[in-house]
Amino acid sequence: MSFRIKRVYEPAEAADGIRVLVDRLWARGLKKSDAKLDAWMKDVAPSTKLRLWYGHDPGRFAEFRRRYAAELKGNPAFDELRKLGKGKLVTLLYSSREPKLNHAVVLQSLLRRK
Repeated sequence: MSFRIKRVYEPAEAADGIRVLVDRLWARGLKKSDAKLDAWMKDVAPSTKLRLWYGHDPGRFAEFRRRYAAELKGNPAFDELRKLGKGKLVTLLYSSREPKLNHAVVLQSLLRRK
């Protein structure tokens, strides 16, 4: 099981494997045809309430990580994503400008643990 993360605005590469957008909202200024997605899994993204609470505040990241992990417990979309990665490379695409403090980092970590 191999999951990597990448900003959706970066060019698609053959080495990306299966490209999955894991944001609830579509990336600003990006044409759907340019994203070259294999899937858009909105349901693995943080809830709107959690996303708004976090607001990309670095001081809230540890608590965001905990709350997001709790949201993913029992989430069928999370299980589906994990199955998609069995024996395949999956690139989790996100739109945040922050490469280390975003939900895709948390999601990747949780997927690698299972």
